[in-house]
Amino acid sequence: MKTLLLTLGLVLLAVLLLGCRVLFVKGGKFPSGHVHDIPALKKRNITCGTKE
Repeated sequence: MKTLLLTLGLVLLAVLLLGCRVLFVKGGKFPSGHVHDIPALKKRNITCGTKE
C-alpha cells in the first residue's frame, strides 16, 4: 500500500511540474511536440515519418 501511494504521489508531482506553464501562466499551453515545430530538427532536415 505504501508503494502504491508513493507511486501515485510521484506521478501527481510529475504531472504538476510538467503542467506548470499550463496551470499558472495566463494563456499558457504545452509546447508543440511535432517535428515540423522544432527548429533543431528543421536544421538537420529531419521530417515526420508519416510523410515519407
